[in-house]
Amino acid sequence: MIQSNDISGLILAGGRGTRMGGIDKGLQPHLGVPLAQHALNRLRPQVVALMLNANRNLPAYETMGVPVWQDESPDFPGPLAGMLAGLTHCRTPYLVTVPCDSPNFPTDLVARLAQGLVEADVDLATAYTRETGELRAQPVFCLMKTVLRDRLRAFIDSGERKTGLFAAQSHGARVVFDDAAAFANANTLSELAELQINRLP
Repeated sequence: MIQSNDISGLILAGGRGTRMGGIDKGLQPHLGVPLAQHALNRLRPQVVALMLNANRNLPAYETMGVPVWQDESPDFPGPLAGMLAGLTHCRTPYLVTVPCDSPNFPTDLVARLAQGLVEADVDLATAYTRETGELRAQPVFCLMKTVLRDRLRAFIDSGERKTGLFAAQSHGARVVFDDAAAFANANTLSELAELQINRLP
């Protein structure tokens, strides 16, 4: 079994925030605390070390007390670039990634992803939710071996940007979570307002 001491955590906050009008999503307040800080607090008990991926407002993110790493590419190529930044700076055998805009993700997320990875004997495991009887991928909730770094860099360099496609090509394990509400995210300001009301413990 993978131990939490073998896993580093990365909060992905490097996007454009297009559907929020271009504002920096990770710094938007949720219950009085920036979204990225919520994610850090929720992930902290599940891993041995934490990092942030951000591409602007770096001094604000640096006040959160963990290393902040930018994408290698300057053109906001998406969450895979953030994952690559995390893998590049990771000092443990495994890296788990979560987005900054889903503050209520499960408190046993990492343990369950680790169990799925071990049981399937693969290099990567991603979360899935069950909604209206169908499975829905949550590919940015991902646990991966750091040995995938060069494979991911080659994938990005080939022009690919889809997180789910990389997981599929890596023959990743699917770990199903029945509580889809725990993965609710705030892509818009109205969705963020909804999270203020429907918050989970």
